[in-house]
Amino acid sequence: MGVFEGSGRAVTLNDVAERACVSVATASKALNGRKDVAALTRARVLEAANALGFSPNLMARGLLGGRTGTVGLLTGDLEGRFVIPILAGAEDAFAGQLNVFLCDARGDAIREQHHLKALLSRRVDGIIVVGRQTDPRPSLGQELPVPVVYVYAPSDDPRDLSLTPDNRAGGRQAVEHLIACGRVRIAHISGDPSYAAARDRLAGARAALAEAGLELVGDPLFSTWSEGWGRDAAAMLFQRHRDIDAVFCGSDQIARGVLDSARDLGHRVPDDLAVIGYDNWEVLATNSRPELTSIDANLEQLGREAARTIFEAIDGDDIGQGVRFLPVRLVIRGSTIARR
Repeated sequence: MGVFEGSGRAVTLNDVAERACVSVATASKALNGRKDVAALTRARVLEAANALGFSPNLMARGLLGGRTGTVGLLTGDLEGRFVIPILAGAEDAFAGQLNVFLCDARGDAIREQHHLKALLSRRVDGIIVVGRQTDPRPSLGQELPVPVVYVYAPSDDPRDLSLTPDNRAGGRQAVEHLIACGRVRIAHISGDPSYAAARDRLAGARAALAEAGLELVGDPLFSTWSEGWGRDAAAMLFQRHRDIDAVFCGSDQIARGVLDSARDLGHRVPDDLAVIGYDNWEVLATNSRPELTSIDANLEQLGREAARTIFEAIDGDDIGQGVRFLPVRLVIRGSTIARR
């Protein structure tokens, strides 16, 4: 922040916007390095900021123009595998420009309402709601005085904006990779079928198989998201279908169990059998033998996108509504090397 000579008053973002003849929202975007600002406009804003002695390092106060400079992150599963990387991505995007109040409702609706009231009483400028699975969750409603973005678990109200990984695309990518590796006898082992993620990944896998003129070997096997289930399911598969040459697993934990059973029963991975997981949980994937190919849901990018959207909403932009499916990516390791 600077001060006007002789006035003692701190220079605000409004002053910069007025001098540059742009809106406050445009000034904040220009100083924030956003790509949707014309180069000449950005230069004019930066020139105005320099002339007035405005410091972008204190952007939060000027950017929000009288707001509190805080955002609430409301989750139901702080200890979960998915919440932490989403939070890390959001914090990276905020980069000190906004402070985050983190609240864990532990899956309890009453506790969630308590946390919501506490966040609103602190006059947060926006709320990011992070779910523990990709099934739709109840909306917080349309009467809240601040913008809300739902992440991972989409809202059940289409008027809300939700960001979630594209699990259908992930299932498709997994099977397309296996087919590209020369595999044609592909089975599927996944977790709890009541999870939308399990159903969506299977739907994507089946679509890729159908396009290649193939079908799954046997019925898809569902149970828990665990290594133990992966071991048991793989043992059943190998007994019933001795000629399978690939297994697409609904999670990395399941895939680790499949690798164990394959080793115990003399199936060489990847020579005899290719195995691919889901989630790209690196502590599991990189410590598997061989290292595990997996689909990465790009959770940190999901968090960064949520933070960017909150910035837009605070700026007064229309962030839209409905569910946006964000891209996932294939991470290739030693468990699916193509046959020679």
